[in-house]
Amino acid sequence: MEKNNSASRMERRKQNKKPPKRFRKFLTYTAVTFLVLFLVIVVGGGITVFSMIKNAPELNAQNLKYASSSTVYDMNSKKVISINGKEKRDYASIKDIPPRVRNAFIATEDVRFYKHSGIDPKRVAGAIMSNITHGFGSEGASTITQQVIKNSFLSPEKTVTRKIQEAYLALKLEREYSKDQILEFYLNKIYFGHGAYGVKTAAKVYFDKSLDQLTTSEIALLAGLPQRPNGYDPVKRPDLAKDRRNVVLSLMEKNGYISEQEKEKAQSVPIEKMVVKQKEETGPRYEAFLQQVIDDAEKEGISEKDLFEGGLKIYTTLDPDAQSQAEKILSTDDYVVYPDKQFQAGVVLLDTKTGEIRAIGGNRLSEKEQVSRGFNYATDTQRQPGSTIKPVLDYGPAIEYLKWSTNTPIKDEPLEINGKQVQNWDKSYHGTLTMREALVQSYNIPAIKAFQAVGEDNAKKFANNLGLGLDKIYPSYAIGGFETGVSPLKMAGAFSAFGNQGVYNQPTTLRKIEYPNGKVREIKHKPKKAMSDYTAYMVTDMLKSVVSRGTGRMAQIPGLDVAGKTGTTNLPQGVYGNGSSDSWFVGYTTRYTAAVWTGYDKTGSNMYVRKDDQVIAKLIFKQLMSHASQGKMTADFEKPGSVVARGSELYVQGTSVPALAQPKYAKSDEDTSKSDQTEEAKKEEDVAKEKDKKEEEKKTDQEKPKDDGTTTTTPDTPATPPKDDQGGSDQGGNGDNGQGGSNQDGGNNQDDGTNQDHGTDQGGDNGQDGGQQDKPDTPVTPPKDDNKPDKPAKPEKPTEPTTPPKKDTIQSNSVSSNRSKAQSDTSN
Repeated sequence: MEKNNSASRMERRKQNKKPPKRFRKFLTYTAVTFLVLFLVIVVGGGITVFSMIKNAPELNAQNLKYASSSTVYDMNSKKVISINGKEKRDYASIKDIPPRVRNAFIATEDVRFYKHSGIDPKRVAGAIMSNITHGFGSEGASTITQQVIKNSFLSPEKTVTRKIQEAYLALKLEREYSKDQILEFYLNKIYFGHGAYGVKTAAKVYFDKSLDQLTTSEIALLAGLPQRPNGYDPVKRPDLAKDRRNVVLSLMEKNGYISEQEKEKAQSVPIEKMVVKQKEETGPRYEAFLQQVIDDAEKEGISEKDLFEGGLKIYTTLDPDAQSQAEKILSTDDYVVYPDKQFQAGVVLLDTKTGEIRAIGGNRLSEKEQVSRGFNYATDTQRQPGSTIKPVLDYGPAIEYLKWSTNTPIKDEPLEINGKQVQNWDKSYHGTLTMREALVQSYNIPAIKAFQAVGEDNAKKFANNLGLGLDKIYPSYAIGGFETGVSPLKMAGAFSAFGNQGVYNQPTTLRKIEYPNGKVREIKHKPKKAMSDYTAYMVTDMLKSVVSRGTGRMAQIPGLDVAGKTGTTNLPQGVYGNGSSDSWFVGYTTRYTAAVWTGYDKTGSNMYVRKDDQVIAKLIFKQLMSHASQGKMTADFEKPGSVVARGSELYVQGTSVPALAQPKYAKSDEDTSKSDQTEEAKKEEDVAKEKDKKEEEKKTDQEKPKDDGTTTTTPDTPATPPKDDQGGSDQGGNGDNGQGGSNQDGGNNQDDGTNQDHGTDQGGDNGQDGGQQDKPDTPVTPPKDDNKPDKPAKPEKPTEPTTPPKKDTIQSNSVSSNRSKAQSDTSN
């Protein structure tokens, strides 16, 4: 009896719980309704829901039936091409779409599709709560009906006005068309990737099957694609495609469309066995540029789905003439002679003043060979920058934060960091030389000393102001030994600020976007003051010296004021030869900036940039910059009032002639308890300081007014480099990413570095125009150094190119950190 009473009490409790649950649901919907009405009333400073509805577009049967791909326009607002290039469409009526295919999309996109009237109150409630807690637009509540409306008539912007119009038109669509008709519109409009619009076309593209032949696993894969066609691409991203397919299968099982056993069986099928081998699709014109347009649009919050289905008009920064020329330069031997088909290159040309990208050469394939969404060496690659990084991490920050002059003397002498001996490309030391000469000759030790004087935090701050986005840096970064690497796009953006008085503009391909309803969205990025104008000009002046008499001479262009920097990186461990893994040139004028990378996809014994081919990056720059600048007025770089010229050297206004820049030696972890200097070294330092003081007094006397009231200033004289007729070498740093042999402790893999002939302006016999090596201007003999440093070491005798390094030697010009094994050789 007691047991029965207990059961009765339990039943009564259950019965008593049901009304409150229904009541709570009623309250929820009531609250949601009032909240929606409240938002409608107060939105837009008095704009009412009626005016929003009044301005909503009319329903159009043609727009409902077919999806509209976005159209791309160039810098002159002329139509160029569809964002998708060649499209594939095969319309399917609802009766030809099997119920299990329909059910997969309903379970994934709108499980109550057949129950609501175009708007799902439950989804609206969830979306409102999410938007309240996470901000407006954080979660959508769109039904399939609303998606059809948005993709046919409205903009993809997440605004209240659009949502009100979308809801109104969805209700109207449901009154004028049946559920099956609306589902038919949807399944034929959505984009599945690889140029396929509609579910029938997608089944043929991915599986070479008709809709009635598809398996449960194949149906689920298709149902998961529309959200992110490229992101879930089963051909390029099978792991992500598998995860997405399994989510769809779980939703199908949850909503009763398949059993748990069917779900598990379908989830066990490998993606690679499902998808047929894709024919390599010929990419559209300007493929490399269009790839960046898509990337930039997604960064602006425009989804891939909206790009391919939304019928947008995308106004870009494309210069068709420059783009065509970039593609010709890379894909033919008409302008530059390439060593073989495997040799790759990437180039970016952008406007120095605005950051607008004018052209992108993504690889060396011809227009007919281009593959849709293929690898882009101008934007996708991450390679070691070599010595191109020195203005960004070393000398630029030294001017910005320490106000060094171009004449600041730096002592090039033995330097050890964390137990590693740092060396220059020629394995020699050159005594005291100016910052300008150190950059022109691309010596490593002075660059690292500048980096140390500035400090890692300031160097990183300076680089990140130029868009490099570095999380951490080590001494190896000072000469290009990155853990990962950079792209030509990043380097072009960074260098453009030097040519724009220190103002950085984020590189972009977009100007504005026009939606189907006529609304226009301007795409503008706020310019950023990345450095002082004196820093920008003084770095530019030194880089002009690199081009006029240093390692960048082959990039000279008659009639143009060009500044730039070369960069190469050492061969990885186990690869021996006279060459490098990467070869760079980044240069600019007041009008354009261009960054060029050359090399092989993967460096190997017969796949590396040989010495004679290191000139190719400079020749690509020269050809493209010359063509783009033809017929355009390009001003010379103008010295700002914050810079004072004394002879050929530059100083920040208000500073005096600099004293000797003393090195800061880093200790290894093992030597932290030892003294940094011996007593004898301290005495020598005291003597050096006394001599410096006397030199300052002597210079002050020289600057005393003459009888005519004028003054005479004698700038410091740079040191003479080793006797050689070839400028500086350009071997650069290698990091941990497998491109530079980061663990090389037993040699530099450059045949002791002495076969470089001290120059990267190598022409050789490769048939390049002007390929013979130029002689640099003869540097002035330096003043006597009263500090009497050790006699510069003579370059070691070269070995044969194929001779592997000895195991007990230290890698030439390598720098290690106790936190990073990245090592770097000298880089021009």
